[in-house]
Amino acid sequence: MSRHVRAASLLLIAALTGSCTVGPNYKRPVVATPSVYRGDPTATSPASVQPASLADLTWFELFRDDTLAALVKDALGHNFDLRIAAERVLQARALAGITQSARFPTLDAGASATATRLSQSGASGPIPGGVSTDVSYLQAGFTLAWEIDVWGRLRRANEASRAQYLASEEARRGVVTTLVADVAERYIALRALDLELEIARRTQEAANNGLRLTDARRSQGVASGLDVRQAEQLLFTATGQIASLERDITQTENALSLLLGRAPGEIPRGTRVDAVETPPTVPAGLPSSLLERRPDIRQAEQELIAANAQIGVAKADYFPRISLTGFFGGQSRALTDLLSGPARLATASISAAAPLINRGRVRGNVEFAEAAQREAAVNYQRSVFAAFRDVADSLTEYSKTKEQRVEQERLVQALSESTRLSTERYRSGLDSYLPVLDAQRNLFEGELDLAQLRQRELAAIVQLYRALGGGWKTS
Repeated sequence: MSRHVRAASLLLIAALTGSCTVGPNYKRPVVATPSVYRGDPTATSPASVQPASLADLTWFELFRDDTLAALVKDALGHNFDLRIAAERVLQARALAGITQSARFPTLDAGASATATRLSQSGASGPIPGGVSTDVSYLQAGFTLAWEIDVWGRLRRANEASRAQYLASEEARRGVVTTLVADVAERYIALRALDLELEIARRTQEAANNGLRLTDARRSQGVASGLDVRQAEQLLFTATGQIASLERDITQTENALSLLLGRAPGEIPRGTRVDAVETPPTVPAGLPSSLLERRPDIRQAEQELIAANAQIGVAKADYFPRISLTGFFGGQSRALTDLLSGPARLATASISAAAPLINRGRVRGNVEFAEAAQREAAVNYQRSVFAAFRDVADSLTEYSKTKEQRVEQERLVQALSESTRLSTERYRSGLDSYLPVLDAQRNLFEGELDLAQLRQRELAAIVQLYRALGGGWKTS
C-alpha cells in the first residue's frame, strides 16, 4: 500500500469516527408560561389574547415626536455603553473564530540551520583520531498538525464559543433596548419638568397679582397686614419651586447628554408632554412570544447552550486525543543541495494520549461543567419569570396611572373653579385672603401632580415597551 493510500485511509477513518460527540445535546428547559399577562386589560380570557404586541412597533413609531426620534438615533450612534457592547461582540466573534480554527489542520513553514559537535569520548564510544565530529546541515519545509476530533471535543468547544458569541450579540441588543427606553424616559421627564416650570411661573405671576391686589386693598383699609403676609406665602412657594425645577431640568439635561455620548449641554425640545400622541391601545401580545422578544432571555439561553456544550468538552478528556503530524521538505549540508531530489525529507506520525492517573482532575472538570450548566438553566428560568413580572408590573403601572391621571384632571378642574370663586368672594369683601391662598396653593399642587402623572403614564408605556422586548429592532 502506497503512502498516499495510507494517508487517505487515515483521513477516512477520522471522518467515520469523527461523528461521535460526547456530552448532552441541548434541549430548551420547559418553562410554564401563563396564558395571559397579569394586569392586561385587553385580555379578558386566553382566547381573547391577540398576537399583536406593542413591541412590534419600532422605536421611532412609539411616540410621534421627531425631536425624540432624533435624540434616540443620536444615542444609538454615540452612546458609550452601546459602543462597549459592540466591541464585546467583536471580541466574542474573534474568539469563536479562534476556536473554530482548531478543528482544521495547521500548516506551518519553517527553516533551520543546525551545527553540532559530538563528544569523542561520550555515549557513542571512543572515536578514532582524525575523524571529524562536527556536523552542520540546513533544513526547510512544511509542518502539518491536526487533532482528529474523534470524540467531538473540538466540536463542543466550537458550539460553546459560538453560543457565547450569540450571547454577546443578545447582550448588545439588550443595551439597545435599555438605551432607547432610557432616552425616552429622560426626555419625557425633561418635558414634564418644563411643564411644571411653566405652572410654577404662571403661579408666581398669579401670586404677584394677588399680592398687588392685597396691598392695594390694605392701603384702602379693606385688607389687613395678615392678608398681605398670606399673599406673600404663595409667591415665595412658587419662586422656590422655580429654582428647584430649574436645577432638576439642568441635571436631567446633563444625564440625557451622557446617554447621547456628549458633554453636558442643552437638549432640544419637541412636543409638550401634555400633547404627546400615545398609541391608541397598548396590547401586550402572547406571553409565549416573550421568550423570543426579550434579548436578556435570549442571552440567558445562549449562555445555557454554551454551558451545556462545555460538559462535552470536559467529558472528552476521558478519552485519548488523537493527533496527526507530518513534515515535508528538504535537509542537506549544503544550501545549494537543499532543493535537490536526494535532499527530500518526509515524516508522518499519528499519536494518541489518554489520561491514566489524572482522572480525578478530569472528573472534577466534568462536575464543574455540570454544575455551571445547572446554574445557567436556573438563570434562564429566572430570566423568563422576571420578564413576566416586568410586563405585569408595567401593565398595572400604566392602567392604574391612567385612571389616576383622569381623576387628577377632574380634581384640577374643581380646584380651578374653587380658586375663581374664592377670589371673587375676596374681591367682594365676603372672605379674608386665607380661602384664596388655600385654593391657589391646592391648585398649584394639583397642577404639579397632574404634570407628574402625565409623565408617569408616558413612562409606563416606555417601560412596558422595554419589558415586552421592544426597541432593538429598526424595522
